[in-house]
Amino acid sequence: MGPRTPECVHLLLLTFPNAVNKNEHASPMFPLPLYPLLVTPKRNKKMLSSVSSPPDIDQNDDDVVDEKMIMKALDIRRKVTAEIFKQAMKKGKFGITYSTNVTHRLADFIDHVMIKAAALKKLPEFSDSTFNVRAKHVIDDSNVVPLIRWLKHNNLSYPRIAKLICMSRGNLESIRHLADWLKSIHVKGEFLGVAFLKSGGNILERSREELDEIVDYLENKGVRRDWMGYVMSRCPQLLSCSIEEVKTRVAFYMDMGMNERDFGTMVFDYPRVLGFFSLEEMNQKVTYMKEFGLSTEDVGRLLAFKPELMGRSIEERWKPLVKYLYYLGISRDGMRRMLTIKPMVFCVDLEATIVPKVQFFRDIGVRDDGIANMLVKFPPVLTYSLYKKIRPVVIFLMTKAGVSERDIGKCIALGPELLGCSIGNKLDVNVKYLLSLGIKLQQIGEMIADFPMLLRYNIDLLRPKYRYLRRTMVRPLQDLIEFPRFFSYSLEDRIIPRHKVMVENQINFKLRYMLTCSDEEFNQKVADKIENRRRFESGLLNEDLIDSQQPTDSSLRNREVVAYPDSKNSYSEPQAIDSSIGRTEFDHLSSHEDSENFTLS
Repeated sequence: MGPRTPECVHLLLLTFPNAVNKNEHASPMFPLPLYPLLVTPKRNKKMLSSVSSPPDIDQNDDDVVDEKMIMKALDIRRKVTAEIFKQAMKKGKFGITYSTNVTHRLADFIDHVMIKAAALKKLPEFSDSTFNVRAKHVIDDSNVVPLIRWLKHNNLSYPRIAKLICMSRGNLESIRHLADWLKSIHVKGEFLGVAFLKSGGNILERSREELDEIVDYLENKGVRRDWMGYVMSRCPQLLSCSIEEVKTRVAFYMDMGMNERDFGTMVFDYPRVLGFFSLEEMNQKVTYMKEFGLSTEDVGRLLAFKPELMGRSIEERWKPLVKYLYYLGISRDGMRRMLTIKPMVFCVDLEATIVPKVQFFRDIGVRDDGIANMLVKFPPVLTYSLYKKIRPVVIFLMTKAGVSERDIGKCIALGPELLGCSIGNKLDVNVKYLLSLGIKLQQIGEMIADFPMLLRYNIDLLRPKYRYLRRTMVRPLQDLIEFPRFFSYSLEDRIIPRHKVMVENQINFKLRYMLTCSDEEFNQKVADKIENRRRFESGLLNEDLIDSQQPTDSSLRNREVVAYPDSKNSYSEPQAIDSSIGRTEFDHLSSHEDSENFTLS
């Protein structure tokens, strides 16, 4: 196909008015030599003369009339060609509606058929044939109807089929060749049209060798062969890139410390990260993420984990979110933590997703500084659904777990992780277990408000600790109610060893003082307790010695009192512990058995 001359362009615009129609394509599709055989030789001569000398303002009425007649004749001939194409579709066993819809979108191809049919008039074998015969020959020779059938079989819609045929510029065989190549890299049928039409250029003009070179290079960089179809389906722009541009884009990520495995996984997770954005835009986003205090390697790891970040606009998404978090009281370090722990936060919509959740937390009593600490502590809470996840958990805590309206804000601020727990599989199970121990619902609510993590532990971890507390340590249930954090300490590494130390030294502490301190502090507490007891016992011994040096009648009477104490001054012997205690974890000690009032032996 040769270049268009000014005369050809003018004649083309005159012959095909839809080429300049804004509702159609901006330029004619087939720059083929035109043969104005639709009109008489006399009118051809006038039309050609008008090409060399475009009509001026005061052209005569005969030229205007001739032009209108030519346009009318072309329009009639175009409609005849369209009807012939519909008949060919009908012969190919397509329905009337489908044939009409496809033909309506193939205006450029219909013009191509009309031009080719007019050109056949000059060939000797078609010199005496009618236009209908020639048009039918052109349609049959192009194999367009079998191609439409094949594309439809590969799940392409008729708008995509029509656009693809027009894009081929008459070389319909290139469509089949490229479709076969796309199938060879595992592009599924429903994505063939996407790969054809959204590649960003005329992919039909690329050779198979160029495309194979791109695929082989990506495979060497970690993108598995069986992933290639998925990648090209989601980012067909790669098919229009040169191999040099592909190498530049791959090097952009490799220079941030990614290995081939991370790179391949990143491309599979979000194929647009490689070929959809310009290199300038990619550099701007990496630079912006570094402003949070991240190094180049940190950004590389972040993009490998959440490449969707590259698809979010700095001006429309990131800057408004950063400004909003700043006014909540979150520092740059806090934002960096949110970005590294849950980068999805920087991908969600601010007004539609984040603002309503923050307002909900305020409504239930969480202060702004508490909200800031909560978001930094547990950023995933901003990605949960407000109506399907957050609100149901809050309602459960207030109605089924005994948390009061006064304490619900404190509970959520201390334990935002509860909002990510399943109500049926986790929260409700733990509440029922605590109720089975004999703890009242109101007390459970107070325990949860003081230690929200209580509802996140597995029952299999809670049960042995409770048994040890009640059976071995012989502690009352009230101790557990007052200090629910008991369940947070390791049974083997902290609870049992420290309890043994207390038993060996015949001392006792409340659970809070027994478990919350470090090993050095605990040992110091034990030593202080032993020393205090020694001093106390030493003081009593000194008093006995002084009394023994004065053997008066009163001393004898005192000795009698000591030997035979009355009920008012006596201390009863420690009663034996009932062996029934501890047989089941649901039996309870009486309230007078406080942990400070009995001696461990």
